[in-house]
Amino acid sequence: MKIKKLLNANQRAVTIGVIIPARNEEASIALVLQAIPKALNALIVVVDNGSRDETVRIAQEFGAIVLHEKIPGYGRVMTKGIGYFKDKPVDIIVFLDGDYSDYPEEMLKLVEPIINNDQDMVVSTRLDPLYDKKSLPLHVVWGNRLVVFFMNLLFRTSHTDLGPFRAIRYDSLIQLKMEDPDYGWTVEMQAKAKLLGLKVIEFPVKYRQRIGQSKISGTIKGSLLAGSKMFYTLIKLKFTAVVNHE
Repeated sequence: MKIKKLLNANQRAVTIGVIIPARNEEASIALVLQAIPKALNALIVVVDNGSRDETVRIAQEFGAIVLHEKIPGYGRVMTKGIGYFKDKPVDIIVFLDGDYSDYPEEMLKLVEPIINNDQDMVVSTRLDPLYDKKSLPLHVVWGNRLVVFFMNLLFRTSHTDLGPFRAIRYDSLIQLKMEDPDYGWTVEMQAKAKLLGLKVIEFPVKYRQRIGQSKISGTIKGSLLAGSKMFYTLIKLKFTAVVNHE
């Protein structure tokens, strides 16, 4: 009852879209889709990024819309998912990984500040006592903190994490004009949100060991490549902002 009351708080039903990137997630995708609260009545889009297993079939069996993006790239996959909602606009977009490391059942708490018109964007933070210490390798934790420190320094933000589980108003998302095709996508969103003056808060979430190996943080090399791209993206955005301001 509380969920239905919240979703109809503005005299009309609030619509929610969920975008899930996936590549070879056959062991986890069903768990993710089943854990999304049914009461949200969300339109769920799984963007397959070249899976060679049963990810697509399982996602379709559990009612998700499946799109295909053959070219690798986290940002490219997300952009594909956002494109689906161009003709099927919703009020809020939620981004959620397909590896079952997040707790999809926390989605209502994630979107609640937006539904109540208090915030434009909510970013999950995993780096607190709630997360399973085995869920993120030490090099990922410290690399994440370094990137966040740099972002906070450049853009005067106050983030503690780059949590992939996040929600944003659809119209605000379109205003951001997201461009990065790969690892810089998350920091681009957070930095641009600050530049555009969006109301943003962090929400502490539980976090557990993912099912399967991460395509990015599973190796030190992958993490270094991702971190380097994030730094590059932040510097590029800061330079562009300074030039435009002048």
